[in-house]
Amino acid sequence: MKILVCVKQVPDLETRFRVNSAGVWFDEADVAFRMNEYDEFAVEEAVALKEKAGAGAEVTALSIGPERVKETIKKALAMGADRGVHIHDDGASGKCPAQVAAMIASFARDKEFGLVFMGLQSQDRGSAQVGPLVALDLGFNLVTTVTGFELGEGGVTVRRELEGGLKAVVKTRIPVVITCQLGLNKPRYPTLPNIMKAKKKELLTIPGGDLDAGPALTIIEKAAPPERKGAGVVLEGDAADVADKLIGMIREKTGLL
Repeated sequence: MKILVCVKQVPDLETRFRVNSAGVWFDEADVAFRMNEYDEFAVEEAVALKEKAGAGAEVTALSIGPERVKETIKKALAMGADRGVHIHDDGASGKCPAQVAAMIASFARDKEFGLVFMGLQSQDRGSAQVGPLVALDLGFNLVTTVTGFELGEGGVTVRRELEGGLKAVVKTRIPVVITCQLGLNKPRYPTLPNIMKAKKKELLTIPGGDLDAGPALTIIEKAAPPERKGAGVVLEGDAADVADKLIGMIREKTGLL
């Protein structure tokens, strides 16, 4: 069983973001980066499956981006992945989901992966398109928003989260792409011994230019912070006083009363 798990390095959401000079993305100066939260569930599920399957199972962790994404790959290795693949591309943040998916599929196409795990979406773009597009490019089956996973003979049974709080149970055959939702598992914390072991694991670097990304299907034209809005007003007191104040404000600001 060969398993591919795709991870993305994203900015820490506690960062104070500024739009870059090109006006199309955030300025990366002084920004802390970490593994995408949804991808942590993907790594955990892939590693747990490998441990359950025993000898012959192998997990490859892949990430696309500049040199710094190696730190995210190393975290996946410390969590239990067997080898890492870094597709080096300094312009990865400017690529659309179709191009990212094409690069992943270009690498994976001849590797005989039976399972591909990745997060439901990234925390920076949030498009949730890369997983479905990878499945399309590879001709694999696809199940998204997975909150439960079980491998059977020649196929998988998964639980999905649907709109409106509904759940679904889906069975499909492998090869299959799985996108992982919150609640699928509890990602393990890399221990110091496993961090040390990860340093000895293979980490292959492939130039992004060696893989076919194809043309951009979507382009970011402009990025901007949210527009500032006026501060809210909290009315306090008993109900009659609050009602009088509210009526007065409506009359003053809108002229409706």
